[in-house]
Amino acid sequence: MSTKKVWFITGASKGLGLSLVKKLLQEGHQLAATSRTAEALTAAVGTTSSDFLPLQVDLLSESSIATAVQETIATFGRVDVVVNNAGYGIGGTLEELENSEIMQSFEVNVFATMNVIRAIVPQLRSQRSGHIINIASIAGFAAATGWAVYAATKFAVVGLSEVLAEDLAEFGIHVTVVEPGAFRTNFLTPDSLSLPANPIADYTTVRASHARYLTMDGTQAGDPDKAATAFIELANLEQPPVRLFLGSDAYKRATQKVVLIQQGLEEWKTTSESTDF
Repeated sequence: MSTKKVWFITGASKGLGLSLVKKLLQEGHQLAATSRTAEALTAAVGTTSSDFLPLQVDLLSESSIATAVQETIATFGRVDVVVNNAGYGIGGTLEELENSEIMQSFEVNVFATMNVIRAIVPQLRSQRSGHIINIASIAGFAAATGWAVYAATKFAVVGLSEVLAEDLAEFGIHVTVVEPGAFRTNFLTPDSLSLPANPIADYTTVRASHARYLTMDGTQAGDPDKAATAFIELANLEQPPVRLFLGSDAYKRATQKVVLIQQGLEEWKTTSESTDF
C-alpha cells in the first residue's frame, strides 16, 4: 500500500492525466485536478468524492492558476505531488506554422508549467517537502522529423526541470521530468494535436512522418493505466530520478540518441578542445 498523498494534476480530463486521477482515487489519495471545464472533468472521472477537487482553470492565466492552488491548500491543507500534464502536440515545419500557433504552443506546453510551479513552490518550500513531476516527451530528448516546434517546447520543459531539481534540492523538494513515448490515449486526435492549416507540398518527408504517427493511433505500445502506476511508484521513492523515460519506445530512442551524441563528441573532440587558451 502506497503512502497517501495530496496531488495537484493539470490536464486531467483525458489521456495520462485522467488515468492517473482514476488510479489515485482507487488507492485512496486526495487530489485536485484541473481542466478547462470542471463539469467535463467530473464527468470523465465519474465521482464526486470528497477526496477529489475538480478545478476549472485557465492555464494561460496566472491568477486562475493561483486561485486553484489556494483552493487546493484550503481544502487539503498541503500539496505533496504536482503533476504538470497539460499540453498538446503541434506538427509542421517552422515555415508552415504561423507565429500565433507557435506562441500558443509555448504558452500551453511551457509557460503554463512554469506558472503552476511558481504558484505552488512557496507551499512546498514551507513544507520542506514535495515532488514536482513535469510531463515532457521523448521528443524533448530525441526529436522526430516534422515536429520541430513541439520538440522545442518539450526540450524547454526538460531543461527547466533539470535545473529546477538542483535549485529546489535544499528544500527537500524533488523534481522529475518524465519523457514518455507513444501511449494509447487521445493524443493523436484533433483534440490534442494541431497540424498546419496550409501544408507546403515540398515537405514530402515531413508529410510521411506525420502520416506514420497518425496511423499509429489506437496501436501505441504504451498502456496509460500502467503509466499511472509508474507515476505513483515514482512519487513514493525517497530518491526519485530527475529524468525518467517511459515506454520501451522512449527507452530505445533515448539510447540511440545517447550513442549518436557519444559518437559526435569523440569525432569532434579535437575541434572542441582547439578553442581553449
